[in-house]
Parts: sequence; C-alpha cells; structure tokens
Amino acid sequence: MSALLESYAAGSWFRAEDEGRPLLDAVTGEEVARISSTGLDLAAMTDHARIVGGPAVRELTFHQRGAVLKAVAKLLGADKDELYALSARTGATLRDSQVDVDGGIGTLFSYASKASRELPADTIVLDGDTEQLGRTGVFLGQHLYTSRPGIAVQINAFNFPVWGMLEKLAPAFLAGLPTIVKPASQGAWLTEAVVRRIIDSGLMPEGSLQLLCGSPDGLLDQLGPQDSVAFTGSAATGALLRQHAAVVHGGVQLGVEADSLNCSILGPDVTTEDPELDLFVKGVVTEMTVKAGQKCTAIRRAIVPAAMADEVVAAISARLAKVTVGNPSAEGVRMGALASLAQRDDVRKAISTLRSSAEIVFGDPDRVDVVGADAERGAFMSPVLLRATAGATEPHEVEAFGPVSTVITYESLDEAIALAALGRGSLAGSLVTHDPQVARQVTLGLAPWHGRLLVLDRDDAPESTGHGSPLPVLVHGGPGRAGGGEELGGIRAVLHHMQRTAVQASPDMLTAITGQWTKGAAQQVDEQHPFRKSLAELRIGDTIRSASRTVTLDDIDRFAELTGDTFYAHTDAEAAAANPLFGGIVAHGYLVVSIAAGLFVDPDPGPVLANFGVDHLRLLTPVKAGDTIDVVLTVKQITPRASADYGEVRWDAVVSNADGAAVATYDVLTLVAKTLDNQEG
Repeated sequence: MSALLESYAAGSWFRAEDEGRPLLDAVTGEEVARISSTGLDLAAMTDHARIVGGPAVRELTFHQRGAVLKAVAKLLGADKDELYALSARTGATLRDSQVDVDGGIGTLFSYASKASRELPADTIVLDGDTEQLGRTGVFLGQHLYTSRPGIAVQINAFNFPVWGMLEKLAPAFLAGLPTIVKPASQGAWLTEAVVRRIIDSGLMPEGSLQLLCGSPDGLLDQLGPQDSVAFTGSAATGALLRQHAAVVHGGVQLGVEADSLNCSILGPDVTTEDPELDLFVKGVVTEMTVKAGQKCTAIRRAIVPAAMADEVVAAISARLAKVTVGNPSAEGVRMGALASLAQRDDVRKAISTLRSSAEIVFGDPDRVDVVGADAERGAFMSPVLLRATAGATEPHEVEAFGPVSTVITYESLDEAIALAALGRGSLAGSLVTHDPQVARQVTLGLAPWHGRLLVLDRDDAPESTGHGSPLPVLVHGGPGRAGGGEELGGIRAVLHHMQRTAVQASPDMLTAITGQWTKGAAQQVDEQHPFRKSLAELRIGDTIRSASRTVTLDDIDRFAELTGDTFYAHTDAEAAAANPLFGGIVAHGYLVVSIAAGLFVDPDPGPVLANFGVDHLRLLTPVKAGDTIDVVLTVKQITPRASADYGEVRWDAVVSNADGAAVATYDVLTLVAKTLDNQEG
C-alpha cells in the first residue's frame, strides 16, 4: 500500500487515522498515494490560522511579505525537475507541467515584484485622495484598505495542483491573510510536495500556510464574517457552497471560478490567404491538447463564419491528426492522459450529449492509439472535434472538460456575439481578426459576458501568451456561469482580500493614521535643509519654505529659445492678449516647475541621490512676467527599499504667487541614502 498523504495543521504534519482511499497514476493506473482527513481537528486548524498565522503575517509590511513570496518562488524553482516528475503522474506532459509549476512560480515572482513597486512599505493602502468635508479643510475623509483578521480558504480543482494554489496564495498573503489550502484529491500528491517544501524551508511565518488533504466537510462551519473562500471547480459544487449557512447567514465571502464554455470567434474578414486563419486554428488545437483540454479557460466553442466552416474544420482536423497521445515520458508525445478514469468517463458522457445536435468530425472518444502506455489502464482519450447543426443548444450548455471543442457557424457579427452570449458567462474569450471595426464591435458585445478577451492578429501574435493563459497582472474570473468571481489582476486581487474603510478626521489625525502627510497637517521647519537629511533622519512633515523669485520676460524668452517651445502664449504678445485664459504673455508651465526646483534644491553632494519623477502635476494659475513665486516642499511619504542602500521619498510641492494663490501642485520623487555613511556623490 502506498503512503498516506499528510495534512499540515496547527503547526505539525497530521496523518489520518484510517488507511484512506487510493489515488491512481493517470498514465499507468498504479496507486500513487492514499488520501484521508479522518480525525483532523478543523477547529484547531482555523484557530491556529487566526491566533498564530494571521498576526505573524500582518506584522510584516507589504514589502516584507513580497520578499517572502520571492524567496518561496526561488525555493520552488530549484526543485522544478522533481515537481515535474510528480506532475507527470497526473497525466501531464512536460509542457503541461511547465504551465502548472512554472506558471505558479512565475505568479509568486510577479506579486513579489508588484508588492515592492506598487504597495507602500506599510500595512495599509490609501485609496484615492482625501475629500474635504468642511469649509476650512480641518475635517477630511480618506478611504483606506486594512487587513482583515480572518482566514483565506482555497478549495482547488484537479487540473492545476501547483498554479491553482500559488495564484490564490500570493494575493492573500500580501493582503495579510493566512491560507488554508484544500487541493482536489487527484493530484494532491503534487500539492502536498510543494507545501512540504515551503513549510520545511521556514520561509513563511508559522500558521500562514496550512494544508488539508482529504474531505473538507465541516471546514466552512468554522468560518465567520472576516473569512473568505475561493473555490475553483464545477458550477454545481459552486452552487452548493453558495447555499451553505456560513455564506448565506454567516458573512463568509465566497468567490467562485466555475467551468465555462469559452469561445473563440474567427472574424468575417479572415480568408484562407490570411495568417489569422492559421492563428485561429493553432489556438483551438492548443486549447484542446494542453493539459488534455482540462483547463477552465479552454476553447469549447469555435465560432466561425458559415462560409469558412469547411476550411476551418479541415485545418483543425489536419493539425489534430499530428498530435501524438500517450505516456508523457515517451518521446514525441504531445498530449498526455486525463486526470483519472472517472474524468474520462465524464468527458465521454458529455460528448454523448453534445452528439444530439453535433456530429464528430475528428477523433473517437472510445478509441485512441497510445504511445508508451496501456490505453485502458491510463485515462487516455483522442482529441474530439464536433460540428454543430444549426440551432444547436447543447454546445452552449454542456462542457466536456477534456480535449473537446465544437465548431459553430454564424452568418453575421451580431449572430456571432449572440452565440457567444449563449454560454451565459465565460472566463476567457478570443477574437481572431485584422479588422479594427470588427474588433471594436465584437469586444463591446462580448465584454459583459467575459472576464478576459484576447484580440489576436498578425501584429500581436509574436508576443501573445494565447487564449487560455491566465496572467498575474490580468483579472482571472468571469460573470454568470463562470462564477462571478475575480482573482489575479495584479494588486486588485490583494485589495479584494482587504477591507476598504472611509476614515473621517483632521489632517493631523489622518497623517498619524495613514503614515502619509496630509495637506493641512503640521509641518516641521528647522535650520537643516531636508535635502541634508538621510532617510533615517527624515520625518513625515519635514518642510522647506523657499525664498521667492520674480519671473521675468527674459526668463520666458530664454526658455522658449532653449527648448523650442514657442507656443504663442509664451512668445506672441498680441495673440497671447487675445487668449481668454491668459490675457498676455505667460511663463511656460515647465519653466515654473524648473524655477521652483531651483528654489528648493540644495546643490551640494549629500544624501539625496536623484530625482526620478514628478507625479500629479497641475498648473493652476498662470504666471506672467513680473510675478513672484515661491515653493513649499514637504516630506509626504518615506519608502525604504529593502534591496538597496537608499529609499524613495515623496515630497508634496506647492508653488504659490505673491497673492498666496497656488500656481502649481505636484509630488516630487527622490532617491535618498538610508544613512549618511552610504550616500553617493
């Protein structure tokens, strides 16, 4: 008897009290492992997450959490060959395994990078600008995101044992939540191997990652209003979860990513001579054969112009005929097995239903030539292409979760859009066209029904990641049948796990709460120029109030000559006088900003290493020749960089005229040495 998979719960590895049920190799039919959660204390597991894991994660800043994810990604990257070998026993080819394993690792790297670039070195995130709630500016509102004191539970499907876990883990961890992972039983040996490596490394805080191998019955009963569940799987199971008392009455947040009948539409502009036809055919075949079609984003419906249907069917069939099915370790095999014999039976049953309104034009669901394996002991199946009859309904209702797709024809773009909508909501759709008008019409028609759309043509094809590849920076999810959930999408997925709250307070109180200087809050002016202070010495609110300078007509003329910006408002007195906004010659906006820099900059070498940007520049009041301006510069935000001897300082800049009116407002971004010992220059 093979080994029993273990769960990691409440700080230790747990082995069930019974022998468990067998899990079989998808290729050979041999027993790989056994699985059971009998005797697992789910209450202790959730308590451990709340009491130990949550506080440990929330103690870290976003940048520190990102550094943990990066370290985990490097750890798993060093073991990829071992993970590939375990993945092969799920029926995956090397390419399939790379999609799963490398895709998951890449997602960790992506979120680690986004944490350092797009999130503050803090534990809260500000949402938008402050709102002035009173007349004088002493009562303000600010939206902010904070971490919930809850648990992120993920219940995953069998098709992506690694990516499915890591793409949910990364944003939840960044959001400050401990995670409990419940993998699908088939392939759970691979998920367990990944979790065991992470736990053994000690890289993640104790309690921030736990694993439940086996039945999750009773787990949702342990959850409450600060907790969330992210489910990937069938629409039927998703519907059952939505009816659970913890969701209906207990406030548990449920996100569902369910099966969806994704489509790819061939534009009416595409002919047999166009490269777009080959792109369309390759896309359909790729989605039918990668992971043996067991992808929630796979193309189930190929929607093509009626006049092109014969050519499309012939081209797809010809390409499918070159696909070798068999043992993933055998040379030349391009498609492995389905996840299990039970899964193969489900796919065959779905094909039988589809055949009530479609004919098989390629493949045989009951017979396939297999290389390097037994076709009956392993869960092998031929790719199957069907062609629907006019008015068929089954292709829009039944998903065969395997190497299966159905060709459906249309006569007009409106009909193509309507056919796509019959799927009642999809994770991903694609349109292959080289006509911009077709692209706009179809995109606007499909967008309400899809979470992601790929518009593919000869121009973007060289860099396209394909129809079915979810990306960390783009939303993964879809409306309607697809579940209505959202995952990934960059920092959107992090904020999705956090609580947005509107805080009303004075500028000083908001500064104390947010860690970022708020306009109207106290400013500290001392004898030492802020540019002489290292990152360790700077404080939020440190301010310089500059001397003043009068802008002359000669300044304006010389700036125009130097830059070549001879716009009439700066150079033609008569035309400028007729301009209703200016009424005469005015200084260039960038001249004003440049003069302001000259007023606040300390020129000598020191801890300020570089100016690397200006954000949110607004030119509010025209500056005319003879106007006098000054600037107030205040430390607004300080962000140390973990990987460098310097950090970022964001300064609030307000340029005013002699009447006190704001001329320009903007943020100045500088790099500042952490200490005077490691300054450059």
